[in-house]
Amino acid sequence: MTARRRRTAMRLAAFAVAVAALLAPGAAAAAVPAPAPVAAAPAAGRVGTDIVRDYEYWLGEYGFTTAWNSSRGEGQTVAVIDTGVVGSVAELDGVVVDGTDVSGVGSSDGQTPVGDQPEHGTMVASLLAGRGSAPGSGVIGVAPAAKLLSISVAFGQDTGSTVSTDDQIAEAVRWAVDHGADVINMSLTRNTRTWPESWDDAFGYAFANDVVVVAAAGNRGSGTTEVGAPATIPGVLAVAGVDRDKNASFDASSQGITIGVSAPSEKLVGVKPDGQYLQWDGTSAATPLVSGLVALVRAAYPDLDANNVIQRVIATADPRGHDVPSPLYGYGIIDPPAALTEQVDFVQANPLGDLGEWIRIHRRAEIEQPEATEQPEEEVVPIADPPLPRNTATLTLWPTPWTLAYITLPLSIVAGFGTLAALLGIGAVRHIRRTARSERQ
Repeated sequence: MTARRRRTAMRLAAFAVAVAALLAPGAAAAAVPAPAPVAAAPAAGRVGTDIVRDYEYWLGEYGFTTAWNSSRGEGQTVAVIDTGVVGSVAELDGVVVDGTDVSGVGSSDGQTPVGDQPEHGTMVASLLAGRGSAPGSGVIGVAPAAKLLSISVAFGQDTGSTVSTDDQIAEAVRWAVDHGADVINMSLTRNTRTWPESWDDAFGYAFANDVVVVAAAGNRGSGTTEVGAPATIPGVLAVAGVDRDKNASFDASSQGITIGVSAPSEKLVGVKPDGQYLQWDGTSAATPLVSGLVALVRAAYPDLDANNVIQRVIATADPRGHDVPSPLYGYGIIDPPAALTEQVDFVQANPLGDLGEWIRIHRRAEIEQPEATEQPEEEVVPIADPPLPRNTATLTLWPTPWTLAYITLPLSIVAGFGTLAALLGIGAVRHIRRTARSERQ
């Protein structure tokens, strides 16, 4: 064995040990306060940079490398609403072109990690649009030619601000649209199916401006047993997760009727802000794979609107023999080559629903109370006092209806039967005596 092969073998062994540590029981953190990134915080463990590419199984097994023959996401801008993307790591050098902070604790370019999982945003970004650390090494994203916007939100962190996290999300969505996002990646969940009304306008604004919004379904392992907002919002492309065998993941996914498609959510490798490579599970990691696919489709079909881009992604997904949409896989598992090459019928509306129609049906506008006007005083008509009870003290000797019904009549009947019985008895005695006398004679 050559020295180079021995070094490679040693690195593989070290990687296996690191992965084993990552996947050991108890390695995943508990669920974070909502809204928050749905993936648990990755455990520490380093992966060698020259073998990372071999562990990005989704690139080959899902056909991303084949799809790159048609598109690499050129000209597409994806907004990553997360804990901040550090553009100085090797994989993201030159990828982050703009950004902002809506939390009040980050930097104006959105590249300072914030929140209780500060590494989360950078890991998501590397899976989406990483360019590797060198030719053939480091993490390469599924849309390596796309550009990123970094919008930092302080999930789970007390910022001392009166602006709620819900309002930060609404502001982030609007900022992304106003700064040229073609796609918005939201690897986060509110852990509830409902969402605040401030999101109605923000997401409606994104849809009205032809932006595709992609959101994570959530993870059972983090306490999200069913899909939570924003993945429940009509028109949002919600992403569920599957394991290496393409079966619905139990811990690293969730279920619900709003799921659009499924993508790998287990044993995914991302880059931390300090340049380390970590493997972690969750629909947080699956979501950028779908956002990247959307960027590939938009680059390959620049004339398609957002509705038909979504249609192309879901119509070419593999349903795995399930009726669609299913609560586990949605319309199926993503198929990048098919999404870029197959013929797909055009649609006139978003196949995942209409937020405006939902608002019309489910939001109840507050009824404005009419202004009070002076009314003329109504004349008060007194009600006559009820008559005093009749004094019957002087009438006790006279029969009343009650005494007639319950005393006089019953007594009369009893007296009548008594008299009749007495007469019958007397007649019987006399008859007996007469009969006895006649026998003696």
